[in-house]
Amino acid sequence: MSFWQKPKPKISASRRLYLKTKLLKHAATMVQADKEQKVLDRERILSERGPPLNLSGLSIQDLQNLCKELHQKIDVVDDERYDVASKVSKNTKEIEDLSHKIFELKGKMKRPNLKRVRVSADAMLGALLGARVKESVDFKANLKTVKKEEEKKEEVTDWRKNVDAMSGMEGRKKMFAS
Repeated sequence: MSFWQKPKPKISASRRLYLKTKLLKHAATMVQADKEQKVLDRERILSERGPPLNLSGLSIQDLQNLCKELHQKIDVVDDERYDVASKVSKNTKEIEDLSHKIFELKGKMKRPNLKRVRVSADAMLGALLGARVKESVDFKANLKTVKKEEEKKEEVTDWRKNVDAMSGMEGRKKMFAS
C-alpha cells in the first residue's frame, strides 16, 4: 500500500449505513425527549413563581385594570432588559477595542516583508535630519585613534642566575608572590 492510498475500512458499507441510521434514530428520540422535558420544566417553573389567575367573577373594568397593570410590568421589564442589553453591548465593544489595542501594542500585527536596502551613512543622516544636511560627513576623520600600550619587555639575563635565585624556599616564595 502506498503513502497516498487510504486503508480499506474494516466494516462493510451496509453495516456502516445501518449504524449511522441507528445513531440518527437514537439522536432524534433524545431531541424529542429533551423538548418534552423543557415544556414540563417551563410549566413547573411558571406554576411555582406565579399562581394561576382567577378570572371568574371579575367585571370588565377589573379585567381591563389587570391588563393595564400587566402591560406596565411588562414595559418595566422590557426597559430593564433593554438597558442591560445596551450596557452589555457597550462593554463588549469596549472589550474588543481594548483587546485590539493590546494586540497592536504587543506587535503581533502582520508586518509586510521589507527588502533589505543598503543605504550610505550620508543618506541615513539625510533621512533622519531632513534636507538640512547637504554636506557629506567623514566619519573616519572624527574617530579617535587608540594607541596600544607597549608591552613590557622582560629583560634577558643569564638563565643560570634565575635558576639559582629560584632554588630553595626563597625561590618558592618569590614564585607564589608574583
